[in-house]
Amino acid sequence: MKSVSVKKVSLEVEGLRLAAEVYLPRGRGAHPAVCICHGVPAKRTPDPTDRGYPLLAERFSEEGFISFIFNFRGTGESEGNFDMLGWTLDLTAAIDYLFQLDAADKSRLSLMGFSGGAMASVYCAAKDKRVSSMVACACPARFFDISEFSRIEEFLAHCRQVGIIRDGNFPPSVEKWARGFDEVRPVKWIHRISPRPLLIVHGDSDQTVPLSHAWELYRRAKEPKGISIIPGAEHKLRLSESAMNTALAWLKKVNGLDGGGSMAPSSGSSRIKGKVLLVNPNQLGSPIYEHRHEGNQ
Repeated sequence: MKSVSVKKVSLEVEGLRLAAEVYLPRGRGAHPAVCICHGVPAKRTPDPTDRGYPLLAERFSEEGFISFIFNFRGTGESEGNFDMLGWTLDLTAAIDYLFQLDAADKSRLSLMGFSGGAMASVYCAAKDKRVSSMVACACPARFFDISEFSRIEEFLAHCRQVGIIRDGNFPPSVEKWARGFDEVRPVKWIHRISPRPLLIVHGDSDQTVPLSHAWELYRRAKEPKGISIIPGAEHKLRLSESAMNTALAWLKKVNGLDGGGSMAPSSGSSRIKGKVLLVNPNQLGSPIYEHRHEGNQ
């Protein structure tokens, strides 16, 4: 097993301090980097026995990636209040950090987002060409389609209850705050990730984000794209060994860590042919789980 060094760092975004950690693999030379983005917290007190994203970052770093994790504003040890457009600024700052790291290969910078973190990742990947590939895990096509709250004020009260909105005078405008979720909706942006590789991973037992969202995003996305539906997996895909094995294998492939060369676009390329994980998108009721690689054609 490869040794990994961990360094605590902080990001400064709009006057807010965000807590972060970078995991560095052993070995000289430039390494591909992956920024792992958490979702929206569902409760105030996390499970103390769940090592969560640090464990995932450590695992990916052991496989040769520089892994970066951080708390979005309003969560964990970071300052501020939960705001979806603000989250995209936080993620841009994380990309800035990775891009200036001497040990990071600037041509191989991947995003891997979960749920709300996947929403921010799709938005940023669509707009920021420094991102070379992306994995979207349990990603909603639109945020408020999955909300259990019928009114925005109810959702706002929930955010206060779980501690991700901490200031009584936030947001200054509820209407503007709500529009941020609509602006970031992945179905609006996911087609702009192409020609960089995209993988959508979703559990067929996800009770939070229906499977139909994954198929809608897959249809909206352009090549090169792949989708993997994980049998029996629920919303927290980082707890699914099968889902994480799939994501890791795909990231290693597109970043050239599996010995087969990178699929990521070079500076002069305009498109990538072929898929990594294939399913039949026409059979929505019973998708085919087909894990094979066609390679670059």
